[in-house]
Amino acid sequence: MAGLAAAAALPGLSAVFDQHSAAVRDILAAGVEGSAAVAGVVLLAGYTRGLLDEAKAKGWTFRAPADLSAWTTSDWLTARLVGVCSLAVTMDEQRTRPTGNG
Repeated sequence: MAGLAAAAALPGLSAVFDQHSAAVRDILAAGVEGSAAVAGVVLLAGYTRGLLDEAKAKGWTFRAPADLSAWTTSDWLTARLVGVCSLAVTMDEQRTRPTGNG
């Protein structure tokens, strides 16, 4: 949530995170065989788990930037995870939005 708050305050950072969200959305839509049969949030969780497993295997540990401006120098994986979080929020909003059917 801190990354999303930083993005809301820094438009350039928001653009970076939006690009990561779009890339993940494209990967899930086109790059996962049989994805039509699986809920988007499940695919997103699996993608994220894979990212975290690979990062752990390489010795990466998450360190939240100490202040707002430090988010602008986040590494690729941190930016990707914030993009994933942004995408998850969007998916959740779509899932809970009234359909107008009643």
